[in-house]
Amino acid sequence: MVKGNLFILSAPSGAGKSSLISALLKHESSRPMQVSVSTTTRNPRPGEENGVHYHFVEKKTFEQQIAENVFYEYAEVFGNYYGTSSAAIDEQLSQGIDVFLDIDWQGAQQVRMKKPDVTTIFIAPPSRKELENRLRGRGQDSDEVIADRMAQAQSECSHYQEFDYIIVNDDFDTALTDLVTIVNNQRLKRSQQTTVYQDLFNDLLAND
Repeated sequence: MVKGNLFILSAPSGAGKSSLISALLKHESSRPMQVSVSTTTRNPRPGEENGVHYHFVEKKTFEQQIAENVFYEYAEVFGNYYGTSSAAIDEQLSQGIDVFLDIDWQGAQQVRMKKPDVTTIFIAPPSRKELENRLRGRGQDSDEVIADRMAQAQSECSHYQEFDYIIVNDDFDTALTDLVTIVNNQRLKRSQQTTVYQDLFNDLLAND
């Protein structure tokens, strides 16, 4: 069985990354696809299910897992840990599932150190003004929060050169097509195609 591919998608808040991932998973595909379920020490929010939205664990358990080198990447955010289990990811990949990690540039750096063949994708907004418009369009945040998110976005965008692919999400359908193209490009690499079609090439190269 051909192994699945591991993808990282990073973007500043408001660039449309979550919407693109959601649309990609609904897209017709020749291979199963799945978003990685992270482990966290924060409490579940209303409607969140353990094992579906996150794997919820105690802080002591998470810190023990850090010591055991369980994670491809992890971070502490506002007093809570978030991490990506390497064993869970490797199991999904071994089953031929393409796995997508929704993490920031710092997490991407950690994963790349442990799994150099990961495919990294940066989702960028078409402009600073449009990004601000999208953040304000949510109608959820104060001017102070918007300003903080814009500063965080600039920090995220400063690492765009570390990624393999860049998608500018100006038109959503075009951005989704670009994302599908990247995924298919990885699937069509010689290393994967020769695994899928080994019998074909054996036949083509046979001496009758």
